[in-house]
Amino acid sequence: MDPTETFEAERPRLIGLATRVLGDPGEAEDVVQQTWLRLHATESDIASLPAWLTTVTGRLCLDRLRVRTPVPVDDLAVTDHAPDPADDVALADSVGVALHVVLERLTPPERVAFVLHDSFGFEFSTIAAVLDTTPAAARKLASRARAKVRQPAPEDPLTDWEVVDAFMAAAREGDFDRLLALLAPDAGVTADVAAIATGTPERISGRGEVAAFFNGSAHAALAVTYDDRPGYAWFNRGEAKVLFDFAVADGQVVGITFRADPAALQQVTRRSTDQNPNKNANRKDLP
Repeated sequence: MDPTETFEAERPRLIGLATRVLGDPGEAEDVVQQTWLRLHATESDIASLPAWLTTVTGRLCLDRLRVRTPVPVDDLAVTDHAPDPADDVALADSVGVALHVVLERLTPPERVAFVLHDSFGFEFSTIAAVLDTTPAAARKLASRARAKVRQPAPEDPLTDWEVVDAFMAAAREGDFDRLLALLAPDAGVTADVAAIATGTPERISGRGEVAAFFNGSAHAALAVTYDDRPGYAWFNRGEAKVLFDFAVADGQVVGITFRADPAALQQVTRRSTDQNPNKNANRKDLP
């Protein structure tokens, strides 16, 4: 198969991998594009293109993680015995609800090793190639990461900002189960008159219906602040056109109101998902 065709066939997998490692779909797209540029520039013979693409994408993700502010964490004891595979499956599933929050506990190599092994099932020989280390060291990194992720945080709930950003990430990734977990049972969507005029639904009732509406959608929505609260909005030519106004309680989304009234839109301010004023207030394990 032509290298370009192989790359296009592998692109969804690579984007999924980078998104899981970095926690940012847009940044994942950038990384995979860099992988394509490196493939286009290489003149070396490549024995296995999928493996090469995985290694390059993983290393680019690692580079991105390393330029972020390092997080000091306490060392945890790592047991030598292999964990129950059933426990690992449950653990990988449980991480999905707030993956981008939980993984902040890990160092960049631990994060890459954990995601590649526990979420994607890569062998430690492949992970070692990505991390430029030995399979034994890669195994230890994944084990240490697993221990940190298992560490309970019963008094460490998600902030409203983290819930909103996790919900929108799940919407973009098409992670229906994660959306359900982030929605309260009686969650609903409403809209003001101006938003209804733009084509937004007037009302959606129930967790399942709301999750289905957002599943795989809202790719163009950008993170904003509204009335000192987290939200998202659709923009056109730099101006907010429709605001997603979130109501959050007890770590779940209880309601979303689409707003297009000019008075509301005037209070919308763009933000990055790193601009979380409560990020340090309630979480001891986050930067």
